[in-house]
Amino acid sequence: MFYPKEKKTYVRNTFASLSQRYDFLSSLFSLLLDHSWRRHTTRLLHDVPEGPVLDLCAGTLSLSRELACQAENRHVFSLDLCENMLKAGLKKLHNDPYNARIFPICGDGEVIPTGKDVFSGCTVAFGVRNLANIRRGLAEIYRVLQPGGKLLILEFSRPTNRLFRPIYTCYLHYIMPCIAGVCTADKEAYKYLAKSIALFYEPEELFIMMQKVGFSHLERKKLTFGIVSIYIGIK
Repeated sequence: MFYPKEKKTYVRNTFASLSQRYDFLSSLFSLLLDHSWRRHTTRLLHDVPEGPVLDLCAGTLSLSRELACQAENRHVFSLDLCENMLKAGLKKLHNDPYNARIFPICGDGEVIPTGKDVFSGCTVAFGVRNLANIRRGLAEIYRVLQPGGKLLILEFSRPTNRLFRPIYTCYLHYIMPCIAGVCTADKEAYKYLAKSIALFYEPEELFIMMQKVGFSHLERKKLTFGIVSIYIGIK
C-alpha cells in the first residue's frame, strides 16, 4: 500500500530501471499479443483522424507510434512521469517516419500541463492503475478533452472464465516474476505488476469513477479471454 507521493516515486524509479528492456519484456510476457492489443485500441479512434491526441502514461511510445501511423494528420502528445521511458522510446523511433508527429512530454498525468478542451482523443495503455490518484487522473483527462472527445483505456483485467482464471493467476503471480528475475534481476517490479492487476478496480467500479468525472457512453471491450479490456468514454 502506497501513499500518493510514495507511489509516484516507486513507479518512476521502477520503470526507469526497466526502460531499456521494457518493450522486450512486454512482448515476451504477452506472447506478442501486446502489439495487437495496441492496434485494436488505436482503431477505435478511427472516427477522430485529425486534431491533437494525448497518449497518457506513454512509456516507450509504442502506442503513440500506432496513433501517428493510423492517421497522417494526427499529432500525438505523449506524456509520461518517467523520463527514462520516454528516452528509450525516442531512441527506438530515432529513424521512424512517424517520429515527427510524436511530441514526448515528461510530466504528471494527474496534473496535465495544458489548458482545457485541447485534445480530440486520449489513450492510456497499461498506465491507469499506476496513477497515485486514479479519479484525479480521470478528471484531468476529462478537462483536457474537447467536447465529444473520446477516452480509451487499455488495461489488464481479471478473466472470469472458471477454467482459465486459475491458470492465468498462477502465470501472473508466480511464473512471470520468476522469468523477470532471470531477465532483469528485478523480480520485485513484476511482483508489483501482478499485485497492481489483482487489486485494480472491477470494470463496474472504474465505470462509476469515469461517470462521476463526467464521461458518458461508457463501454468495455474484452480482449484475449478478458486478460485485457478497453474502456471507452465520451466527454
